[in-house]
Amino acid sequence: MRSFFLRLFGQRKTTKLFHTSTVCNSKARVCIIGSGPAGFYTAHRLIKRYPEAEVDIWERLPVPYGLVRFGVAPDHPEVKNVINQFHALASNGKVNFIGNVEIGKSVSLQYLRDKYSGVVLAYGAANDQTLGIPGENLKGVYSARQFVGWYNGVPENKDLSPDLRGENSVIIGQGNVAIDVARMLVSGVELLKNTDICEHALETLRSSEIRSVYLVGRRGPLEAAFTIKELREMVKLPTCKMHIDLSSFPDLQKSLLDVARPRRRLTELLIKSARYNEETSQRHFNCNILFLRSPVEIIPDSTNHRVGGVKFEINRLEESPGGPRAVGTGKYEVVKCNTVFRSIGYKSTKVDDSIPFDHKRGIVINTRGRIHNENGVEVKGMYCSGWVKRGPVGVILTTMEDAFETAECIAQDLQEGKLNILEASEYDSVIKDLKRLGQRPVSFIDWEKIDNQEKELGRFTGKPREKIVEVKDMMKIIED
Repeated sequence: MRSFFLRLFGQRKTTKLFHTSTVCNSKARVCIIGSGPAGFYTAHRLIKRYPEAEVDIWERLPVPYGLVRFGVAPDHPEVKNVINQFHALASNGKVNFIGNVEIGKSVSLQYLRDKYSGVVLAYGAANDQTLGIPGENLKGVYSARQFVGWYNGVPENKDLSPDLRGENSVIIGQGNVAIDVARMLVSGVELLKNTDICEHALETLRSSEIRSVYLVGRRGPLEAAFTIKELREMVKLPTCKMHIDLSSFPDLQKSLLDVARPRRRLTELLIKSARYNEETSQRHFNCNILFLRSPVEIIPDSTNHRVGGVKFEINRLEESPGGPRAVGTGKYEVVKCNTVFRSIGYKSTKVDDSIPFDHKRGIVINTRGRIHNENGVEVKGMYCSGWVKRGPVGVILTTMEDAFETAECIAQDLQEGKLNILEASEYDSVIKDLKRLGQRPVSFIDWEKIDNQEKELGRFTGKPREKIVEVKDMMKIIED
């Protein structure tokens, strides 16, 4: 019994990482840590390329789907349709869901390496990039990641309770997440009330005083990170009027001659929207897009505890080998506001000290998904997929392509006999191990009980679902 606990929690080094099997009919079992798009797409492709494999997808929460559930905006239901494909995959008998188990706390990575032919890290990026400027800790400064988690029902963000007093809000960053935050603030509850936005968020937005948002970036329109789809939605939003300042870019139209088509179309929409100035009393909100500004300080209000504005340095662009870079001009301006949302990117962390990790880039060291150390020596049986592999960039399609690449590498290694087939690798034995430690792993059937309950709750308010945000409530539904 003592050796079992040591192996499960990783308190002792094992002299043999893999227990090889001579049984030819044994099936390879692969463990994927993370049940978001990267995890499910990796499983999907692997099963297709190597049908003999079986996959267990591990998740720290009792509910699957990661950023599809918790990151996609409530008013983008079409993006969430991919869940149907993931549901079918988890119901086909070759893929198991093991929820409510946190790697590194509930169970060690070494235990998984002993139990599986291969382990895939696909747990995404759960931390924020910070600004590192004075005033960042004032009341009224929020992480865009946490704000998105709050209105989408992430259990750890349920108590964020953002204070939306004051007419102006500044969003620092110009990616798709920043656009999502802006859209939630200026859509109005009538456009959101029939989505799957959490009820607690809807009530807070109902009493919001915010009327103008500022989307601020340090470089120019050719470097903005949002996509044309997101920008077009903002432009067409019936509740909001756009104000786009392109006065510092008089030759922008001419510069598009040598620009790739996607970027050209996005910039043309910016130019067109900047010229469009329809006056209408029906648009109660304003969205201002400002370029060439870097935040240098978040200024407190008269109480000295809450946000009163943001001081920006005005930039100019300077060519460099890596593309245009923002250079400060020594000129400054202040945008008065009462809330600030920091949206300058996410970053991954390592779940185990044994994982080779590039802290500067915030990714696991890898080549095409195969994990290796700084000297290029591969860590046998270890892979990565999604944001922890390439960084927090791209859309779901990008993640799918990335996951397929990792799955191809795993399938190739299995076909070439580079991975060991393990005898002690059955799903039931893993579940027994967890239960012996007092863990309560959640199966996909358990999740379906939560899923059905959420849909039932949503029917009362005309929503597709009302997400349950307390883990204890999720577990109670499973046990009843």
